[in-house]
Amino acid sequence: MKELIEELERWGADVIFGRAKGLRAALMRFAMRALSGVFRMIVQIRLWRYRSGWRRQHHLGTQVVAIGNITVGGTGKTPVVELLAKSLRDRGRRVAILSRGYKSKKLDHPQKWQDKNGRAVPEEKMPKVVSTGSALLLDSKYAGDEPFMLARNLDGVAVVVDKNRVKGGLFAVGQLDADTLLLDDGMQYLDLAHSIDIVLVDAGSPFGTEALLPRGTLREPPKNLRRASYILITKCTGSSNEALVSRIRKYNKTAEIIECMHGPIYLEDVFTRERQPLEFLKDKWVGAISAIAVPEAFEGSLEKLGARVEIRRRFSDHYRFSRREVEHFMQRCVERDMEIIVTTEKDAVRFPKPASIDVPVYFLRIEVEILKGREIWDDLVTRVCNPPPAFQSVLRNRHAYRP
Repeated sequence: MKELIEELERWGADVIFGRAKGLRAALMRFAMRALSGVFRMIVQIRLWRYRSGWRRQHHLGTQVVAIGNITVGGTGKTPVVELLAKSLRDRGRRVAILSRGYKSKKLDHPQKWQDKNGRAVPEEKMPKVVSTGSALLLDSKYAGDEPFMLARNLDGVAVVVDKNRVKGGLFAVGQLDADTLLLDDGMQYLDLAHSIDIVLVDAGSPFGTEALLPRGTLREPPKNLRRASYILITKCTGSSNEALVSRIRKYNKTAEIIECMHGPIYLEDVFTRERQPLEFLKDKWVGAISAIAVPEAFEGSLEKLGARVEIRRRFSDHYRFSRREVEHFMQRCVERDMEIIVTTEKDAVRFPKPASIDVPVYFLRIEVEILKGREIWDDLVTRVCNPPPAFQSVLRNRHAYRP
């Protein structure tokens, strides 16, 4: 059953991205396009309900910075969240990241927590606490890929997971003493009021397939970029983004725009944590395995670094590899004389250890580098760390929502 679901998910992605050919794929795209019109109407009605006050937004008495996008997957959001969390932490903010924990498993037993007075926090008010900032409490199975990755990489930053991020935010503020909340993948999460909206746009595929879900990869029409306070153009290559900036300005004339690059930094052994420089890939015969939205970009990065990517294994986004699948892939690599296996950092957090490691397994560490707009980024961090007096007064006088 797992294999069938995986095959259907992968075929669905191929249909959306135009990789699947034939009559069946064409008919599916036609049906999806009709559903996209319905989806557009639902999205706009939902936004109108919040703007008109029909649907209540909750204020928790602290700043909430939402980091998100208008497309599904592939914009490089997690490294940006990590960079912002580090920047704020280093400036003295007590940061908590709120995530929904996409495809994470339900806890077998609820976590136990005592408040400052020694009273147990009721189960219905407990989110999943991935990290307190000083202790890592859950693995990727229960935390989700990105929350676990962020928690492992960010000392001094709390990570909390719950579909109800109002509940998660209340816990982070009340129990973990957070004074700044980062709403991961939060552009569309409107139950919690945002102080600042940071929206990511992929330079190579800024509006995905230019169609709304389910036919395309857009979560919202491009015009909804008008909600952004800051727009980060990600995965830049160093070439001009003038045409893209002009199009963005049609939808948002005032947002600050920052251009950045997601670049590889080093390789790290998945099991021993030993690091290798990028030059290690030069002329190596490589087997690439991944379960991400855009595997072509990952594989292309390896090739640009000089790797000879001979074997490629792609799974649907967030797929949890089984030990048998990893061992089968490793055996293929042994038979074809591959020197190393490389995966992504997101995939590495759920990479099962095979019975015998016949080929070393590394992940490619990716970090964000700001190419244009460094002063804007610094101003953003300062704005969050030192909100104007009028805004501080508003925060102090707001009453936190109680579920």
